[in-house]
Amino acid sequence: MFSKIDKILLVTTIVTLFFGLIIFGSAALGVLAINEAKFYSVIKSQLIFALVIGIIALFIGASIPYSFYKKYAYYIFIGALIFTALVFIPKLSQYHGGARRWIDLGSISIQPSESLKLAFTIFMAFWCVRYRNKFRDWKFGLLPYFVGLGLVSVVMVLQKDFGTLAVILMSSFAVFFTGGARLKHILIMIVISVLGFSALLYVRPYMMERIKTFINPSYDDRGASWQSNQSLIAIGAGGLFGRGLGQSIQKFTYLPEPIGDSVFAVLGEELGLAGIIIIFILYGILGFRGYFISFNSEDFFGLLLGVGITTIILSQALVNISAMLGVIPLTGIPLPFVSHGGTALVASLFEIGILLNISKKQNI
Repeated sequence: MFSKIDKILLVTTIVTLFFGLIIFGSAALGVLAINEAKFYSVIKSQLIFALVIGIIALFIGASIPYSFYKKYAYYIFIGALIFTALVFIPKLSQYHGGARRWIDLGSISIQPSESLKLAFTIFMAFWCVRYRNKFRDWKFGLLPYFVGLGLVSVVMVLQKDFGTLAVILMSSFAVFFTGGARLKHILIMIVISVLGFSALLYVRPYMMERIKTFINPSYDDRGASWQSNQSLIAIGAGGLFGRGLGQSIQKFTYLPEPIGDSVFAVLGEELGLAGIIIIFILYGILGFRGYFISFNSEDFFGLLLGVGITTIILSQALVNISAMLGVIPLTGIPLPFVSHGGTALVASLFEIGILLNISKKQNI
């Protein structure tokens, strides 16, 4: 089954996964100082999701012919949309950090929006292929993309999950662009996206707070700006080679979510610029191989699906790292293969599996 897959992508994924587990384990020491039981719980769950469920997901993704997603694209998208909307049912959802983004299953919780990222990418790839000859007509290109993205945006905005919405926007736009959209339609979508984001700043005041902290890090430095400032302190303290693995100071009570979206700051503090360069190289290889596989796919659907999936993974890394470096406002997006979050980890490995399946049939 794996004789024809892209070995470089597979090996790089495994290396990134184990590197991520090492960084995660070190970051989790900050949890140990507060709650020993929680420490062992998060370590156990991360190992199970990474080395058991995640690896199974990767094998499944690599085993299913990617043409399957083309055949059932409508159902996959509608199903993921409904699944994601289940968080609005109070008895099913879990409230955390001022938002409802998780479905509570008792001992574990899942984030259904992870399925929506892939589902909308599949739908866009399918649509571009089906109406390839008419895609430059706004009725078959711009309009369905706008309607589909509108449905996704409503669900994400109601969940207050703007980080995931940003990733979906970037990945679907990559498919829209690669699918052959007219320059005029691309510019229209950019204008609509900017106007839509501007409108959200007024209807969601806490988004404006994040913008203020981004523009002025000293604004509310004990509140809204706390995480940004502590992340920069951690990364700056790392210097060239870091304090040493396990030696982070900021992960102990200073950094909010040291095992979550702040894990990159822990990496920077403990391994310094050298560690940051390592993770950059790993993501760079993943991105290069992903796009290489995509553009050498035997058919147009494989090309578009691969481009969308690769962009999902890279955009998540880009958004997380940029937020920790203070380049963009905080979003809460996890760092792929490193941050705590079973659903995100399994989804990323399943997506890599799909890329591996696409790599089995290439025009090279």
